[in-house]
Amino acid sequence: MNDVLAAALRRAADHQERFEACFATHFDALAEVSPGGGGAQLPPGGRFPARALGLVRELSLRGGKRLRVALLYEAAALVADRPVPGLDAAAISVELLHTHGLVHDDLIDDAPLRRGGPSTYYAYRAEFPDRPDTALALAVLAGDLAAFLAVRALLTGDLPPERALAMAAVATDAAAAAVNGQLLDLERDFLPDPDTAFLHTVTEYKSTRYSILAPLRLGLLAAGAAPAPHDADLRAYATALGTANQIHDDWLDLFGDPATLGKPLGTDLRSGRHSYLVHALLAATADDPSARADLRAALGSPDPAALTALRALARTHHVDRALSVEAARHARRAAALAADWRHWRPEAVAFFTQLPAWSVTRDH
Repeated sequence: MNDVLAAALRRAADHQERFEACFATHFDALAEVSPGGGGAQLPPGGRFPARALGLVRELSLRGGKRLRVALLYEAAALVADRPVPGLDAAAISVELLHTHGLVHDDLIDDAPLRRGGPSTYYAYRAEFPDRPDTALALAVLAGDLAAFLAVRALLTGDLPPERALAMAAVATDAAAAAVNGQLLDLERDFLPDPDTAFLHTVTEYKSTRYSILAPLRLGLLAAGAAPAPHDADLRAYATALGTANQIHDDWLDLFGDPATLGKPLGTDLRSGRHSYLVHALLAATADDPSARADLRAALGSPDPAALTALRALARTHHVDRALSVEAARHARRAAALAADWRHWRPEAVAFFTQLPAWSVTRDH
């Protein structure tokens, strides 16, 4: 690891450490009971609202890379050399939006684990084993709660009203994009072999816009800078980094360490998802009918042996290496784009230049 990358990772770790305490304090305030039943505090009486907030809190504070938080703070640092009011509120907002996505993703995927603990859906299933419809409804509502609290965090933070509204517009636009991305993600699985352009579109909407582009825009807005004049640069960087991230995530889904990831391997493959990995496998086995038949049989199978077979198939056809090379290619493009941001502060530019290399070598 070079010294510049090490410095960038230390900056990210500092942001994460500071944010964790801020996030916990925010949830403490939300957990207060409102005597009049108003505001976002818990209503008096009833245990379901408190339990929903508790599960949202638990999942939110259980871990994660906090990449969005680092992106947001460093985006502000592109133009500001001192702490910026409103960044904490924006960071809380993007992480709550992420929690919303995790809750609903785990419900859609029927995933039992997330971040080393039970998913929200499975926590409710354990509480209501004889009421599956209730468990499903409560998980949906818990995810919705996280989404609305994400917007509230911006509108009630220490931001000037006009800036708060502008930032809330960014957050809600990113949330709508993520939902559309999830819809495309489900549609993708109805296609026999979606092309790379469709996969890129799914990635752009499902994750890139809220995980990378929104934090960049929010950080600049919080620092008092209009992102619009730089939007083409921000979009190009976000797209390259987001694609690199997703390809590497697909690689980790088959070749990662489940203990480090905090969830079982093969979540997408057991669901039959046409990920970048599956697309590469289909291409690699195009001239091998037997291997392609094995691939089709293994996709969507809950049998652990099917996952082992897919891993062997991927290695036989060098798909593991091909995916790593492709992720690195997009990461290099993102780094090259950031290196041209000479109009912004060098320390923050260095962070964005180094981040892509880490994004495709991380183990979780």
